[in-house]
Amino acid sequence: MASLRLGGGFFRPDSRPARDVSVLLAASTLEGASKGRPLRWLDLMAGCGIRALRWGLEARGASVQPVELWVNDADQERDSLLAANLEPLQACEGLRLTQSHQAAERLLREAFLEHRFFDLIDLDAFGCPNVLLQSTLQAMRFGGVLMLASTDGRSPTGHDRFAAVRRFGAAARAHPSSWELALRLQLAAVAREAWLLGRGVQPLLSYSDGRTFRVAVRLHQRIRSGEEEQLGFLARCERCGDQAVQAMLGLQGWRPCACTDGCGRWAVSGPLWIGPLQAPDQLDGLLKLSDTLNTALGQDRLTQVDDPSLAPRSRKMLEGLLSDPGQPACCWSTAELARRLQLKGPPAVVDLVRALRASGHQASASGVMPGQLRSNAPLGIVLRRCAELGSKDR
Repeated sequence: MASLRLGGGFFRPDSRPARDVSVLLAASTLEGASKGRPLRWLDLMAGCGIRALRWGLEARGASVQPVELWVNDADQERDSLLAANLEPLQACEGLRLTQSHQAAERLLREAFLEHRFFDLIDLDAFGCPNVLLQSTLQAMRFGGVLMLASTDGRSPTGHDRFAAVRRFGAAARAHPSSWELALRLQLAAVAREAWLLGRGVQPLLSYSDGRTFRVAVRLHQRIRSGEEEQLGFLARCERCGDQAVQAMLGLQGWRPCACTDGCGRWAVSGPLWIGPLQAPDQLDGLLKLSDTLNTALGQDRLTQVDDPSLAPRSRKMLEGLLSDPGQPACCWSTAELARRLQLKGPPAVVDLVRALRASGHQASASGVMPGQLRSNAPLGIVLRRCAELGSKDR
């Protein structure tokens, strides 16, 4: 049993799902790990230390695999707070704890120069984290997992187009699926930095609460076949609501949108990641792992803040992501569809998904944003099925 002092450390109760996911991802790195070397986990911007505490007590709690746990926060005034919160880890056999207060860039560069590579890095930054991407990826071991968070909501959602160009090297236009747009721009930024190093990336999961945008990716030693084809552009016509996607490698002229008078105009966002947002097999493994951890840990609890079980809303989030891998990249807001059809209200997403699948099209409810439909059906078909469902509700 352990307790947590918040002090001046940054802590948000609403971030519970992110902490739960980080515990599961940390535990997943233990599976199949070589017994000949310890794993290294890095909490780069630790705040009050809750993530690192849970990694040590929960993620590694049922394992004998040796782990070097590095906990860093640039604010030296948090030294005593972090030391007090992490004190329960001192008694964990096989766990070596290192606490530091360095600037993130310096710690990462020193790690690279000293050939100290990490199997897990959590980069939970204020604002846009892209300035640290290159040094972070260089400090990662092949097969390692990077958890990345950004609180920069304006530039990747199309509300500050100049900042999007500066931070992402991309155009970002206002879009009803703005959370997904931001996640795809972030994944593209990670992929480009990895490709510069000759490395490949695989998105494991991508999600947001509208305030913070979070992705987890696995770093591969080599770029996988077809990986570069996942970089492309997403276009949308504000006038008719039509959408289109093109890969950068096959970029050509855009087809006409659905405007019947030919006066529509595409607003293009990108380059961004147009591939999968989630890895279903990995998500399924995390859900199963949560049950294993609960059984192994028994009734132990982190009082006052978190318990080692996957919280119900965290499980619900993961199950939603599992049912929506993130392809195709076109998403429609059911509220917008209903407004265009002048319906009293939007149809249930599940009903619209069922109707589109019955028409032979791919369709799923978005796991990223509520009230969103993902489909490869032409806009005309989507509107027709939506209108049919709307008429049945009258």
